[in-house]
Amino acid sequence: MKLTLHDLAKLRLPLLAAVLLLAIAGLLAWWSMGEAHKAEQERDTAANRKGQVEQRLRQVRTEEQELKDRAQIFQQLQASGISGEEKRLEWIEMLRATQQALRLPGMNYEYGVQVPLENVDGTAYAWFASPMRLQLRLLHEEDLLNFLSQIEKDAKALVLVRNCKLGRIGNSGNPGGTHETLAQLSADCEMQWITVRRASGKK
Repeated sequence: MKLTLHDLAKLRLPLLAAVLLLAIAGLLAWWSMGEAHKAEQERDTAANRKGQVEQRLRQVRTEEQELKDRAQIFQQLQASGISGEEKRLEWIEMLRATQQALRLPGMNYEYGVQVPLENVDGTAYAWFASPMRLQLRLLHEEDLLNFLSQIEKDAKALVLVRNCKLGRIGNSGNPGGTHETLAQLSADCEMQWITVRRASGKK
């Protein structure tokens, strides 16, 4: 069967329609792919935002818990008297009372200048140390342990004993001497009285 020009003329419109339909189908496929890609990007963006929100919520919860923990610790420090300015007058009175209670023959002490234990820039609260040299005259070695134990228990500060040196006093042959001259040992201790307070310039 041969196609004549007349037959081709009849097929022209159907062929054009078929080509047009193929073009429309191609455009629809391209548009569908674009929409699918766009939807995938939107899903990824939404997932990223969700992840960021969840991460921020976890961070906020962690920060809230840290603040609660710090507040609880500071309340405990306040209750123990460790927080606030150094209380040297109270410390001195406590030292003297402890010496009298334990009947120690002699005591000398000297406080140094209070210094921060850390960099206070950008911090609300900071730890400070008040150095002290303590010299005691003792009847027995146990007197030193009892004295330090009582100080650590009663002091409105965190008392750290850095070192202590014990020495023997050569006056044991004087039974008729005073209570101070009856001392058998001397102790020379380096200590730190630790407190925490608001850093300078903080409100």
